[in-house]
Amino acid sequence: MPGICIFGAGAIGGLIAAKFEASGTKVSVVARGPHMAAMRAHGLTLLSGGERVVAHPVLAEDPENLGPQDYLVLTLKAHSLAPALPVLRPLIGPSTTIVAAVNGIPWWYCYGLSAPFTDRRVRAVDPDGLLWDALPPSQTIGCIIYPAAEVSEPGVIVQSYGERFSLGEPDGTLSERVRHFSALLIAAGFKAPVRPRLRDEIWIKLWGNMAFNPLSVLTAATLDILTTDPDTRPTVRAMMLEGQAVAEKLGVRFAIDVDRRIAGGAEVGRHRTSMLQDFERGRPLEIEALLGAVVELGEWVGQPTPLARAILGLVRQRVRIRDAG
Repeated sequence: MPGICIFGAGAIGGLIAAKFEASGTKVSVVARGPHMAAMRAHGLTLLSGGERVVAHPVLAEDPENLGPQDYLVLTLKAHSLAPALPVLRPLIGPSTTIVAAVNGIPWWYCYGLSAPFTDRRVRAVDPDGLLWDALPPSQTIGCIIYPAAEVSEPGVIVQSYGERFSLGEPDGTLSERVRHFSALLIAAGFKAPVRPRLRDEIWIKLWGNMAFNPLSVLTAATLDILTTDPDTRPTVRAMMLEGQAVAEKLGVRFAIDVDRRIAGGAEVGRHRTSMLQDFERGRPLEIEALLGAVVELGEWVGQPTPLARAILGLVRQRVRIRDAG
């Protein structure tokens, strides 16, 4: 049985841990504070589809007690990765596979890309190259998150929808490590396709998030309004077209058009984006991974992104005003 550690056992990490345990795949979880205390006292509870599952993963506050893992699943927000590196290091050995279940443009994005982008660091998500060095892209597989879940109270995860985690090697190969992790996810009840062109799918998800999330912070609007209201939908669409132009210059292929992607967001309904929730709770935002990186990549390929750049600046300013108040 492989050693699997979930680091960042909040909503998505807790969902994976609970489903793995329920399927017979043992995992360890690194957590602290009230969430850890509740899991120690009562187990990790998952409420999903009218069912209640109580799991009992191995719990650890100090990763030194766990040692190097076969699979290290990172479900942190992108901006939380660099501060966590000192704690993560004991979990990573030369044979550890890092499962990067993060939103937006990941730190490994340029690993193995053709010139002139080969192995470039994306400053928006890895300004000092710390992630690239500590979380080697050669040991990393990408993971795109589709389920929606939240921590309703310490130790309790509520899943509202979604069951897919798309996986892929940066070089597109069907490796044993990615096939095995896919099989574990499938055994736990998830859909886990392995994609030969995972970057295409990264952009399909990012395509909406680069517009929906920051605009929700500026307007406080839910997805149904952002995607249908005549005062917001044109801005959503224009931002997404800027992102598409950047991505296509990087070799990305879009399997759907912009209006279908917007319609997919509308189907989610009256949903407050995670970025809006983080803003209202006074937390840091994933704005750099979701939008700052798009603007930076536009600079790389010589593709102007004036609207995306303007919205990025407004969200940064709004956060500064919030934090100063």
